[in-house]
Amino acid sequence: MARALVVDDSRATRMILSKTLSESGFEVATAGNGQEALAVMEREGPAIEVVLVDWNMPVMNGLEFVQSLRARPGFAAVRVVMVTTETEIEQMQRALEAGADEYIMKPFTRDMVEEKLRMIGALA
Repeated sequence: MARALVVDDSRATRMILSKTLSESGFEVATAGNGQEALAVMEREGPAIEVVLVDWNMPVMNGLEFVQSLRARPGFAAVRVVMVTTETEIEQMQRALEAGADEYIMKPFTRDMVEEKLRMIGALA
C-alpha cells in the first residue's frame, strides 16, 4: 500500500486530508509541523511516497520543510503537494522553486486533492 504524510498544525485539516488519502488507498502518517514531519521522513525513509504539507505552521513552516527535505539525499522521488491558504502567485512560485510538485489552495475539495495527486502520478 502506498504511504502518505499529512503535515498541518490544524488537527481538523490533518483529519480531513487523512480521510481523503485513506479512501484513495493510502496508508497515512501525520505531523503537526515541518520538524515533526522531517522526523517521520527520517524514520520512514522512502516508504513515504507523497507529502501534503501546509505552509503556515509553528516551529518549521511548510516552505522550510520542503527545502530541508529536498536538500536530503534519498528523498528526491518523494512527491510534495503544498496545501495552503497562501494564494498569491509569488508564494506558489516560491513553493514550486523550493521543490513542491503541486499546489492546492485552501479551502479544497476531495476532488481537487485527488486531481493533483493524479497530476503528479501518485494516484491512478
